[in-house]
Amino acid sequence: MQNGALCVYPLQDKAVSVNTLKEYWSLNVHDNDHGQIQGICCSFDDRFLITCGEDGNIFTFNIFSEDVHKELKAQIPSPRSGLEKEKATEDIENPNAYNIEQVKQKEEYERIVKEAEEKKNKKREELLALRHKFLFLLQKNQELPKHMQLQREEYEMDHRIFEELTRQTAQRIHLVQKELAWEHEKNLIGLQKLQNQFRDSLEFDTVVVHAIQSNHEISTYRLLALPEKCYQDKQMGEQAEEREIVTEKTHPRTVEEEAAEKLETLEVRKPTISYIESKHEKIKRSIEKSNKMKAKIMKRKAEWDELYKSKPSDDYEDPKDAEEIKAAQENMGFYELKTATNYRVPEHKHMNVEKKMMQLTSLEMLIHEKKADMNKEVMSLRDLKVSTIEEIKCLVQELESIQAALDLSERLPVPPIPQLHPDEFPEKKFECNSDILLKFKEEQEAKAKLQEQLEGSSSPHAFGHEFLRAPSKEEAVGAHPRKTASSQVTGKQKVFEIEKSEPTEMELEILKREKIKNLYLQEIMIKKINALVINFDAELCILRHKKLKLDVQMKNADLRYITWYEELLILKNLEKQENFLQGSVNTLTSEQEAMQSEMNNYLAQMEDRKCEIAKLQACKRSLYASFQMSLGENNEFAPFLTEVLEKKTKCMEKKEVGREADEDDENEEKGEESTLGTDEEKSGYEDEVFDDSVCPKNCDEALFRNTIQLRQKLVDIKEDLTEEKKVAANLRKKYNALAKKAKVVETSLETAERELETLRWEKQQRMNELYVAVPLKLHQVEYLVNGEMPSDLSQALVFSNQTLEYLQKRISELHDEKIMQRELYKKAQKHYKQLVQDKKEMEIKIQQLEMKCNDLMVKKFGQLVDFEAVQTHSGSIRMEELQVQIMEKEYMHSQELKKWEERISDLRQQLMKLTKENTIKLQQLNQFHLEKQQLETKMASLKNDLGIEFQATQTTDVKEKAKLKSRLKHLTCDTALLREEIHFLRRKDGCLFLQPS
Repeated sequence: MQNGALCVYPLQDKAVSVNTLKEYWSLNVHDNDHGQIQGICCSFDDRFLITCGEDGNIFTFNIFSEDVHKELKAQIPSPRSGLEKEKATEDIENPNAYNIEQVKQKEEYERIVKEAEEKKNKKREELLALRHKFLFLLQKNQELPKHMQLQREEYEMDHRIFEELTRQTAQRIHLVQKELAWEHEKNLIGLQKLQNQFRDSLEFDTVVVHAIQSNHEISTYRLLALPEKCYQDKQMGEQAEEREIVTEKTHPRTVEEEAAEKLETLEVRKPTISYIESKHEKIKRSIEKSNKMKAKIMKRKAEWDELYKSKPSDDYEDPKDAEEIKAAQENMGFYELKTATNYRVPEHKHMNVEKKMMQLTSLEMLIHEKKADMNKEVMSLRDLKVSTIEEIKCLVQELESIQAALDLSERLPVPPIPQLHPDEFPEKKFECNSDILLKFKEEQEAKAKLQEQLEGSSSPHAFGHEFLRAPSKEEAVGAHPRKTASSQVTGKQKVFEIEKSEPTEMELEILKREKIKNLYLQEIMIKKINALVINFDAELCILRHKKLKLDVQMKNADLRYITWYEELLILKNLEKQENFLQGSVNTLTSEQEAMQSEMNNYLAQMEDRKCEIAKLQACKRSLYASFQMSLGENNEFAPFLTEVLEKKTKCMEKKEVGREADEDDENEEKGEESTLGTDEEKSGYEDEVFDDSVCPKNCDEALFRNTIQLRQKLVDIKEDLTEEKKVAANLRKKYNALAKKAKVVETSLETAERELETLRWEKQQRMNELYVAVPLKLHQVEYLVNGEMPSDLSQALVFSNQTLEYLQKRISELHDEKIMQRELYKKAQKHYKQLVQDKKEMEIKIQQLEMKCNDLMVKKFGQLVDFEAVQTHSGSIRMEELQVQIMEKEYMHSQELKKWEERISDLRQQLMKLTKENTIKLQQLNQFHLEKQQLETKMASLKNDLGIEFQATQTTDVKEKAKLKSRLKHLTCDTALLREEIHFLRRKDGCLFLQPS
């Protein structure tokens, strides 16, 4: 029971012994490894035995009696004869082979599929029968008269059924779209990646346009889009050109506007200001005139100096002409080849990687442009074919309508309609729709079925189903012949009816005319179709011939591109070395130029120092000359005064002798000093006794003071001279050191240039080793040996016709140039002789004019005058400027006086106004006094008892009287103040201040 086996022992009379347990039945029903029997029991009637194991299986067994057991005792059959000779069955070792369970499942699945297919076929047959019946009804309905025919909407029993079907169909389609959304997006992204990789970079695909009648065809070039770098370089070049062309536009003001503004400003200003401004402008014009004259004179002097400097000597030769003559003598009659050992690449033909890359890109863009133009022409030809086919279709339809009215014997054969080939529209390969997908699906299913038939499979491996589809064209057309047949029958009946009535002569004539017209139109239509076809084929042949020529050019361009690319590889291999040598040459040349400029600067400084030294020496000589002139002849104090002049300069001169031993001007200086007649080597006691601070007796004191002043000037001059000589000596040392460095740099530059030249020659030799393909025809080969073309053409040269014609033309041009140069030389000799003669005459004339000018100056001025100084003299400009300033000051003061006068007049008006007011008030006051006196007299005349009534009014009168008195006092004070201020203002220019009341 541990191994899942069940053992049954037969017992008799319930006697259990060892002998009875020898025979038993063993049944292995449960799993041997994992099927240990966990429980066993009998049924309530002891007819069945039930076991359960760990493998999860439960088995039931029938319990038979002992008789049955004996009857059912198995008998071992006898072995077959020839069993040893039979081949043993092989074990199935294929892991993919079906086991018994899978075979049974597959048989069950095939049975279910077969039953389902039978049900589907029955339903399809029923649907097909219903369709045929429906089509038959439709045909019957079409045969009925129009007023009896049923409309299509009347066939619908309930429109809601169709609405529900369409809704369910749409819902299913939407559900399927949702289920396939992820797969659709995945395939779409994959398609986009493929298009980006293979289609987007393709600018033109291969399109083949076929002729209609002939076998000629023309195809486009398959072009890839150029990289963006080429277009960027092109755009950068265009932008640079645009920047050079674009200029800023300015809108200057017109002369009329400026004149109007000037007139307005002049109207506003007063004549005094205009007069002052005119004076200023006059002074400016005079200054500008004198400056212009000075600049003109200086410019003229500079031009004369430059002219004299640029004047060559008599034996001068232009170095450029000498080099050209030398090059012509060396290379005259010699055409250097690139393969020659002494060939040197000219500067303008030097090639580097950048230039070669530019050549390659320009060639690539040119090839692309030519191919793109040809592709556009081919595509336009394809469009022409499409339009031609459409036009032919229209003409064929018209021709068929015309031939319908003709007899069969009179009909000409209709030209076939040309068809478009698949390779004429290759872009349609990548277009797909539902029809193409269904067709592709049918093809795949057909291939799968064919493959299964070849493999010998008995049944399909997957569910197969067919969608409900509309009736095919054949089924739909099945009912159409009946309709056409019925219509033909009715047509024949009508024809028979017409034939019964014979046509008249007029009708026959009309029919004859129509027949002739139709025949004519038939011929014209056929001619038009043939003309369209012929014209298209002619266009295709012309374009094909043009494309063949372009193919030759493109092949040559490709060969040239390959050659240039190989040259580019050679240039890249030698680029580092060439750049290094070129950089060293550039650095050495820049260093040489810097040294040369520095040396030129030193030379200029040395020339300046020499000029300064010469000026100082001239000053020194002039100082000695003036001293000798001041001494006069036979002066007894000459030695003493010369000793005074030379006393403080002896030590300086002794030191200078040692320092200036290497200078060129030392001997002259010693000679000049020796002419003074002084003895520089005097004894020491005389220097100690000599006193130059006291003028000796009988010596002119003014002469002595002049000698002291000249001595001070001489000391200053000698100090400056020593400084200048020191600076000149330092500059010469620096110049010599720099010249040595320049020689070293020059030698290193020559070696670097030599190395660079050898590298370039080596580069040229490597490039010469490359093979260049040149297509030639036999009539272009003129290199013949004994009248035959040799097999070895290594000694031949390839010239273009233009170059050869140019060389032949150049020979005659050189002869003409030689004759012309001889004539020019003769003319130049004659011209030279004439110029020499003119020069002599001009010199004589200039001398005569100078003598005449000097005589006139002496007669007019009494002496020779410098006309340049007269021209540059512009008068007393300073005096005129001061006069203008005086006028400006006067004008300003007059303006200030006017302002003060206006202010005084205003103050006078105010004073008059105040005086008028004061007089009025005084008159009122006088009137008040009179009234007061009258009132007092009346009051005196009245009686005492009557005054009681006026006691109240008396107090008010007293108050008013006091107010009037105070007011009167204020007015008197104000008038007094005003009079004092008026008096003060009359004496001086002051301001009037009113005291507040």
